[in-house]
Amino acid sequence: MPRGSSEVSEPMYFVLATLLDDALHGHAIMKGVAELSRGRVKPSVGTLYGVLDRLAANGVITVDREEVVNGRRRRYFRITDSGRALVRAEAERMHEAASVVRGRLIGESFV
Repeated sequence: MPRGSSEVSEPMYFVLATLLDDALHGHAIMKGVAELSRGRVKPSVGTLYGVLDRLAANGVITVDREEVVNGRRRRYFRITDSGRALVRAEAERMHEAASVVRGRLIGESFV
């Protein structure tokens, strides 16, 4: 959520969607976000960890575990029940919003 709001940004949405199946570490989350968004969202490392920190502060993700790989700490994040509810609600909101536009564009071709 952007600071001071309950809105879910596109990077946040794709981070939550990436974590729906399993706990992942930062690099795997970045890769998953890029894949799920079909390359549209490619957060930098700094942006990703800012998003992860905000999501964790809001209780929608949590650190699942930590390990050391090649001398570097690797944190794995998992989505919480409230995170699942949030990403589900956001998906439904976006679907409803898209339905309004699609309904108004019947007969027009859009990509």
